[in-house]
Amino acid sequence: MTPADLEYAFAPVFENIENQSCVAQRFINRDHYQIYLATLWANLVMNPSEANLTEADLPALHDLLNSQLSRVLGPDNDLHSCFAFLNSKAGENAMQEAHLNQNHKDLLLYFASMILDPEGHKRWMEEIEDRT
Repeated sequence: MTPADLEYAFAPVFENIENQSCVAQRFINRDHYQIYLATLWANLVMNPSEANLTEADLPALHDLLNSQLSRVLGPDNDLHSCFAFLNSKAGENAMQEAHLNQNHKDLLLYFASMILDPEGHKRWMEEIEDRT
């Protein structure tokens, strides 16, 4: 898919996420918005075909999600900062406040591990594989 195709295809998803994150007409709950975008990214990476995507579409989609985060939350926001937030005490509190179940939290923290410390994540995965 071209970046324009992705933007068109995901426009309703982004609109829905913004609407779900609104506290009042124009005020976004930053915590909820980051949880939703991180969840979207994790699910798309795990199974792109469910969204009629291929792995080759993921880099352009990553850029699109970064653009959305920057547009809604400000220029210093991207998927990396989103997962850094979720991996923090404030993110832990936000996930608890949002009543995420343990599997959902584990999914987001797993992706945070991959994004924030890829080498450490790789070592951790190798240790797990060695145990089995």
